[in-house]
Amino acid sequence: NHCGAVNSVAFSPDGRKLASASHGKIVRLWNTETGQSIGSALEGHTHWVKSVLFSPDGTVLGSWSGDGVWKYWNTSTGMEL
Repeated sequence: NHCGAVNSVAFSPDGRKLASASHGKIVRLWNTETGQSIGSALEGHTHWVKSVLFSPDGTVLGSWSGDGVWKYWNTSTGMEL
């Protein structure tokens, strides 16, 4: 779940994952078949997250926050790159 408004969503290229970003400074990954969240929230932004997008192969998720900072995440592990 998100605290605050959801600002952006993106589907992985294979359609199996959905990423969502919020005013709560977090990003979440979701399993589109079950509707369940995948792992823990992706945390690390210090400002609200404005946008998310997947790499063409779906292995990396980029998130962009209100202070202009991009963060990149491994979509399998949830670890920041």
